[in-house]
Amino acid sequence: MKIDLTNAALDANALADSVPYCAHLGVTLSVKDGRLVLQMPFSNHLIGNPMVPAIHGGVIGSFLETAAISQVIWETRAKATPKPVDITIDYFRTGRPVTSYAAARIVKLGRRVMNVHAEMWQDDETKPVAVLHGHFLIVAE
Repeated sequence: MKIDLTNAALDANALADSVPYCAHLGVTLSVKDGRLVLQMPFSNHLIGNPMVPAIHGGVIGSFLETAAISQVIWETRAKATPKPVDITIDYFRTGRPVTSYAAARIVKLGRRVMNVHAEMWQDDETKPVAVLHGHFLIVAE
């Protein structure tokens, strides 16, 4: 994926528009207090268990991975998508049928690999639904 981030005001929109999966999930990106925050409004196609109902774990995982990759591109101004080396997701709560949010931060930026932490929450940011810990390969341009 090649991304043209020409000015700060359009960065979040350009980033969201460059990822087709964001459109499928309904994800939008915004900048709040200097950090990139993703928002995913609830939709019935996100349900994995209709008996609860609960957001599918794969949707949660992909939402977190999107947050991590988006933060890396946003913060490093990468021109190519970083490649996942390994990802671990810890699920803490059921993803309820409400709007979900996610944000990530780069924990360690090396020469070839970076460590990223992302969290997804719904009503209360201090109570994450799930968190991602991942390593991503920095792709040379």
